[in-house]
Amino acid sequence: MRRRLAWWTALPLALAPAVANAQAPAPADTPVPAPAPTSVPAPAETDELVEFSAEQVTYESQSDVLTASGAVRMERDGNYVAADQVVWNRNTGEVRAIGNVVVMNPEGDKFVGENVVLTDTLRDGTVDNLLVVLESGGRIAATRGRRAGDLTILENAIYSPCPVTTETGCPRNPSWAVTAAQVVYDPKAQRVRFRGGRMQIFGVTLPLLPIFSLATGGEGGGISGFLVPDISLSQGRGFEVALPYYHRIGPNRDFTVTPHVYTKLLPGVEAKYRELNRLGAFQLGGFLTYGRVERLTELGEPTETGEKGVRAYFEANGKFQLDPLWSITGSTRIASDKTVTRRYDITQDDRLRSFVNAERISPNSYVSIAGWAFEGLRVNDVQERIPIALPAIDARFRLDPPILGGTLELQANSLAILRIEGQDSQRAFASAQWNLRRLTNWGQEVTFTGYARGDVYHTNISDSAEIPLYRGEDGWHARGIGALAADVEWPFVGPLFGGTQRLTPRVQLVLTPPTPNLDIPNEDARSVDLEDSNLFALNRFPGYDRWEDGSRITYGLDWSYERPNLAITSTVGQSYRIVKRGGIFPEGTGLADRASDIVGRTRIRYGRLIDLTHRYRVDKDSLAVRRNELDLTVGGEETYAQIGYLRLNRDIDETIEDLRDKEELRAAARIKFAKNWSVFGATVIDLSDQKEDPLSVSDGFEPVRHRLSIDYEDDCIALGVSWRRDYERVGGFDEGSTFSFRVSLKGLGR
Repeated sequence: MRRRLAWWTALPLALAPAVANAQAPAPADTPVPAPAPTSVPAPAETDELVEFSAEQVTYESQSDVLTASGAVRMERDGNYVAADQVVWNRNTGEVRAIGNVVVMNPEGDKFVGENVVLTDTLRDGTVDNLLVVLESGGRIAATRGRRAGDLTILENAIYSPCPVTTETGCPRNPSWAVTAAQVVYDPKAQRVRFRGGRMQIFGVTLPLLPIFSLATGGEGGGISGFLVPDISLSQGRGFEVALPYYHRIGPNRDFTVTPHVYTKLLPGVEAKYRELNRLGAFQLGGFLTYGRVERLTELGEPTETGEKGVRAYFEANGKFQLDPLWSITGSTRIASDKTVTRRYDITQDDRLRSFVNAERISPNSYVSIAGWAFEGLRVNDVQERIPIALPAIDARFRLDPPILGGTLELQANSLAILRIEGQDSQRAFASAQWNLRRLTNWGQEVTFTGYARGDVYHTNISDSAEIPLYRGEDGWHARGIGALAADVEWPFVGPLFGGTQRLTPRVQLVLTPPTPNLDIPNEDARSVDLEDSNLFALNRFPGYDRWEDGSRITYGLDWSYERPNLAITSTVGQSYRIVKRGGIFPEGTGLADRASDIVGRTRIRYGRLIDLTHRYRVDKDSLAVRRNELDLTVGGEETYAQIGYLRLNRDIDETIEDLRDKEELRAAARIKFAKNWSVFGATVIDLSDQKEDPLSVSDGFEPVRHRLSIDYEDDCIALGVSWRRDYERVGGFDEGSTFSFRVSLKGLGR
């Protein structure tokens, strides 16, 4: 039975009639009186009520003791008690729960014991042989414990967030735990404080500070405190220790400061601030130190100048959603000099990018107003010659309803490229593109395209551009661009070897008149290369500054085959320029002659075990392989091997830096050799030589980087030892070897 009754002063009076009616007659020595209801004082407040249920209730009037037995359940103000028996002494106010006792507080933490003594508020009390099951999943076991207000104080206790049983229910030792003479648990602050604590990791005992505390996590987002330190050893910095301190400012803001101590360098400090508000999220970070500033020689060697100063790095990024359509995204990365990021292992990038972008996105329109800036960290980078793009405006609108049965998209674009020293350029254009897609009665898919664009360009100091092919001519320039295209695909589907194959011939015709190109500067269309992804593009240049004029026909073949656990896709194609127009494509790109090179791609997947992709470009005359790219993955998520190979043999003029040849081998593997143990290794090897790239310093087999790590991870702890060796000289530094030790104790809040 279940009643909602006034608290303990009224409980025996109200329950007596119900017990008398529901149970067998009580023994003679256990009277069950039924006083008049008028003697029951009315509760003053509704919070004095309790949810109560039990199989049997007896009341001893002489000693004023109430005993509830059999699946006793009671709840008051979010405090819940379950036990085999509950004895309440009205004279002393003591409530004793006996047998399979579970006490749960409003935060969701469970207190498990055999003999629990509580006050009549169900909040405070003591318990022997206590087990506390925290809402976050952690457990605290103690010989004795007591609750006082919001605090739980435990004697001779052990704490661990790890499971203490296996999946089959057998007992197991936790991966890590903390033992202490006294443990104080504060559910409001979500913190466990230890006095005289020691940490045990895989049975090895480590001493802690006399007073030590841990966060229990949960939904509160963590609390302030020190995090697990990072330890590493490297050739350039020596032995390094970083000890992060996390400060939780609020539920939506936090701040982390990390001192770094080195044996070969002066100390530094790293900081990061994060915030989430009603508009969006952003974070600020940086690194600050004091030391000798290195300069790079013409050969890229770092040399100490003798001068000392502040060395710093700053980064920030975030996104704000101003309304359902408009948003602002930004990111910035700035370094005080070319060598600070490499010297202190902040980043391996050789260029730092900063941008801000305001966007408006709707189902039929897109508007972007952006600005871009870059900082070069390579030896030959001259910051004054690196471009700044401001503003970069792009707007696109798709008109609805369709026009002449097709979709019409309008675009307006403007870009200004500024340099402190060197060529400046500005452009603006407006375009319209119309597409109509139809299916014929024979199953062909036909797409008609019409394109028109008008450009205006202005440039000055063009003679300062290092590559003549890109510089254009000073002054104002205007051009008109037009194109008509028809694209036909005809799929054929049929059975093959128990599966289904699909063969799709494809033909595209593009008609476009001669278009001025070389008198306009080329800032965004430099890295042109024919491949399967742009074979049927209307313009094979990657940007807007160059337009592929001259009418052409493109033809290709797509083939696919599917059956259970096996899928194969393949494509091959070539284009032929009807009108010969030379000069805009560099030799070696595969597009310089009337007939292009042959490009293709093949992908083979066998279930989730094998995934092989091969991309290639074959010379149309000699059949020499100009591009050979292979990516292979074998294995699953836990154990796998990856191999990648790339060779670009295009014989492009070495002065065109965006299209240099290279040959590279990449390999990586992860092996899970035990339930929780794995080993990972990766390598990148430069196979280029001076025959392929006259500017290369490789001898044909030059390691770029190696990685090796051994890791252990279970549901409670993750730790690993890793070795990294970087041979690549970015910013003039040969990083050498770096050893790192990583420990992550799961179940800790931040």
